[in-house]
Amino acid sequence: MPVYLHQFEHELEEKFVTAGGPGGQNVNKVASAVQLRFNVKTTDAFDDEQKWMIRRALGNRINDEGELVLFVQTHRSQVRNREEARERLVDLLEKALVKPKKRVKTKPSRAQKERRLEGKSKRSEIKRNRTHIDHD
Repeated sequence: MPVYLHQFEHELEEKFVTAGGPGGQNVNKVASAVQLRFNVKTTDAFDDEQKWMIRRALGNRINDEGELVLFVQTHRSQVRNREEARERLVDLLEKALVKPKKRVKTKPSRAQKERRLEGKSKRSEIKRNRTHIDHD
């Protein structure tokens, strides 16, 4: 299911902070890293089933308040970090909303059963031959 940012863009909370790492003279002055928060609990963009799927798939990334928090500082530019954070959010949500395929139960064929049993009997024979022989 495609997820479009415009569905919930107004619900995003962005905070810009100074990033660690290389940056030259700007490193301590420019808030280039972005912290993006999206509240899964209170959003109107998804129905209850979709919210459940998101919480199930991304539960380890969602805090107690129901917020999905992303922190991006890969680029030196605030704009590029902001774009990447939004792309990551959309990607995570799309992957979380994919319904898993139902598993179709299959029966092993008769030949497969026979091969398995034959392998077990061969192994049993090998182990039986390892027993200590008494020379009386």
